[in-house]
Formats: sequence, C-alpha cells, structure tokens
Amino acid sequence: MAEGTASPYLEIRNVTKRFDSFTALRDVSLDISEGEFVCFLGPSGCGKTTLLRAIAGLDIQSMGTIRQAGRDISALPPEERDFGIVFQSYALFPNLTVRRNIAFGLENRRMDRAAIDARVDELLELIGLPDKADRFPAQISGGQQQRIALARALAPKPGLILLDEPLSALDAKVRIHLRHELKQLQSKLGVTMIMVTHDQDEALSLADRIVVMNVGVVEQVGTPEDIYDRPATRFVADFIGAMNFFSGAMMRPDRVRVGGLELATVPNGHAGAQNVTVAIRPEDVVIAATGELAGDNLVDVNVGSVEFLGSFARAHLLHDAFATEPLVAQFPQTMVRSQGIMPGRPLRVRLPAERLRVFGREATHG
Repeated sequence: MAEGTASPYLEIRNVTKRFDSFTALRDVSLDISEGEFVCFLGPSGCGKTTLLRAIAGLDIQSMGTIRQAGRDISALPPEERDFGIVFQSYALFPNLTVRRNIAFGLENRRMDRAAIDARVDELLELIGLPDKADRFPAQISGGQQQRIALARALAPKPGLILLDEPLSALDAKVRIHLRHELKQLQSKLGVTMIMVTHDQDEALSLADRIVVMNVGVVEQVGTPEDIYDRPATRFVADFIGAMNFFSGAMMRPDRVRVGGLELATVPNGHAGAQNVTVAIRPEDVVIAATGELAGDNLVDVNVGSVEFLGSFARAHLLHDAFATEPLVAQFPQTMVRSQGIMPGRPLRVRLPAERLRVFGREATHG
C-alpha cells in the first residue's frame, strides 16, 4: 500500500444504487489508496458486484460521486475511465490467439505494431506463458486463461484493475496457487486492484484491506487481521471464520453474565444490565494449565463429541450456561492426543477476556 498519499486514489462518496424498487447500495462511502489491493467481500446479493460495476461505469449509481486520481468519473461511460477488468468467465475471444487476445485493447487504441508486440511479449513473460502465445483459449487450461485475461486487462497500463470473482471457476488447488501468483504480481506492479469475492479465505490471503458488505451497506473496512480479530458487528463475526455466540447481559463495563457464568471482558462500551451477544472463536478456547484452579473465565465442561479434521480437532463442550448450543473449541491434534480429549471426559477450559467479543443485540443487519 502506498504511504504518504495526499488524497485517496479512489474516492467513493454516498453512493446509492436502485433498481426500480430494490436498493442494491445504500449510501456507501469508501477511500482506496494508490497501489492498494482491496477485496469487496460478502454473501450473494450484498451489493459487492454492483459497487464494482458502478466504479467501472457499467451500472451508473443513482446517487453519489466517484473520483479517481482526483478526476470525477461519476457519470463517465466505461471507455472514458482508466481501468482494466477481469470477469469471472474471463471473456476471452475464442477465435483469437493468446497473443491477439492480450493485444486486443492496444490494437483498438491504434498503437504502433512494434510497441504492441513488445508489450504483449512483456506480459507473456510476466505471467509465465510465453510458450502459449500462438495457442487459442480452448487449447489452454482454465488457470492459464485466467492469467491471459489478467494480462489483457493490464496491457494498456491502467491505473486500476477490477476483478469480478476471477478465481471462482477454478478448482481449489489451482485457485490457491493462482491467488498467490496474483498477490505477487500486484505487489510487483504496484497497481491498484479491487476484487469482488464471496470466498473469505481468498480475501484474507490477498487483501491489504477488506470491505465486508451486507444488504447494500458496508459493515466494516479493515485489514484482514482487523476483520478477523476485531469484527465490528455480529454479522462480520459470523461471516468471517467460525464463531461461538451466546446470549448474555452486561453486569458492569468489564463483566458479562452468560447463563450462570460470570465472565471478565475487556471494556467494550456496553452498559450494565444491557442485553448483549457474547462471542468467542473456537481456536481461542484454551485448555487450562494443570493445577490452574482459580482465575477469571475458568469453566468446567464435559466433552460431548470430537471431530477429527486432520491437523486439528473440533470439540463440542457441554455446560449448563451453553444450553442451546455447545461451546465449540478447536484444538491441535497433538494436544488432543497428549491430553486424551475424548467424548465424556471432563475438561477445564479458559475463555480469555481479551478474546471475548461483545455485541449489542441490534448489531446485525437482517
């Protein structure tokens, strides 16, 4: 991410998009820095693709403004905006070779043939496919087609690259490999990239910042670490990763009651007697040390069931305070073996105060 930038490279202000009676975006405002890799993340229908298309000028917003590099592009058609785009389907021309596909935008700009050839050769080397220049799209793999679509978007050297779920059509192994390549390429070129995805692993591994969206609004903007460790709303906590949720009530700013348990928390802005939702991630549940008899947030549980998941196990822990849903904990497989964790066994665990999240009951959309 570029530092010391005087103003954002992309400024989105109060953008609303309506389709007849349906509102797809509601008063969205966002700043994106030059050289930043940003992911729009959320479930189907959350508005992430609509926002991308508004930035591209493919679906002009109903209200609000969009500025790129200080230039108001709010009402400009796509061809007058400075971006390249990669669609989920790649949209390669089946009757053109790989070389001609990459060169397509440059030829439309009537660039000199020698300059076009040099740029295409440069991009083929960059994506590692110089030997595929004379093949047709049907003769190369899906992963290679994705790279060609990216090279075509990069060819005119746009200031912004838009990616609409570009990896979702690929199988899992290829997708993991290509997202690593995509991140390396973006870092090398320093180009600003915005990617739409519903895959949280993709967003967490690629993005400098993630924009989590839900029903047309931005729920939270932050680094992957912020989004995962410090979710701002119950929706974000539930959508990103696994999370335990329990109903509770604040006793005072640093204490909360869940069932018959009184738990210490980090002060979170919620007042005493307020009904709240208490959350903790499965991996944050800690087995108490041998001889740890006193201290905050120690809970005696019984192991209900254990799921083997390779390098770790997921244990369902039973306690009267968690009557409606068991407390789910995630332990390394080595710990499961060494501690003899199995169904029916009593266990003492600790719920670290700094890992508990507390949300107001109203802190969710829908």
